[in-house]
Amino acid sequence: MKILIIEDEINAAKELEKILLNLDASINVLAILDSVEASIKFLKGNNLPDLIFSDIQLADGMCFEIYREVPLVKPIIFCTAYDEYMLEAFETSALSYLLKPITEQSVAKALDKYQALKSAFEPLAATRSVQQLGEQLKYSYKKTILVEQRENIIPLPVNDIAYLFLENAVIQIGTTKNHQYFMTSSMDELERILDPDIFYRANRQFMINRHAITNIERFFSRKLIAKLSVKTPDTVVISKANASDFLRWLESSS
Repeated sequence: MKILIIEDEINAAKELEKILLNLDASINVLAILDSVEASIKFLKGNNLPDLIFSDIQLADGMCFEIYREVPLVKPIIFCTAYDEYMLEAFETSALSYLLKPITEQSVAKALDKYQALKSAFEPLAATRSVQQLGEQLKYSYKKTILVEQRENIIPLPVNDIAYLFLENAVIQIGTTKNHQYFMTSSMDELERILDPDIFYRANRQFMINRHAITNIERFFSRKLIAKLSVKTPDTVVISKANASDFLRWLESSS
């Protein structure tokens, strides 16, 4: 069986490869790829594998970009480390999932499911499954996050958030009504749970809501400054490297 692993965490990828070979020494792992770009290039330039183990969020984007660019007729076992809603989405006759951290038992179960259902993987069914899964993922982002204020826990709708600002390992949340809340979380974690159609990671410190942006100013060295409808604790600067991507995101539909 020829297997392709798409995973941007090298330790997780190597562990998966080890488990696969322990379960079946005849398995041929064709490659371990860590990005959307590398995966598209590989799938366009090589014979297709029998089965793909695919992480969902890669270093340069969502894995669904791969399967939109390269239509596949081969089954995919998705891997995920978060979001319980994903489990329901993956429990289908066409696709399976591995919940990180993976175990030999979960891999064996996924391979058994592949063996039982591989004859059912037809081009139209596989394409439809990936498209539907992409739509389910889109709507699985958090609609509300919990923030603390003194002794109270407050459910804050994400649409009310104008910006998130990281300083000294604390996230300051500024709302469209000029309220401030604080939480201890990582910006990377918030980036995973907030809809990227709505929120943009402007730089290491800022994530901003497109609906709070009033205008963009050009800055020296081809950088940009995003002006929001509320006061921010610092200037929101978008680097030269990200300026074009930011402007494309800003003009895209939300």
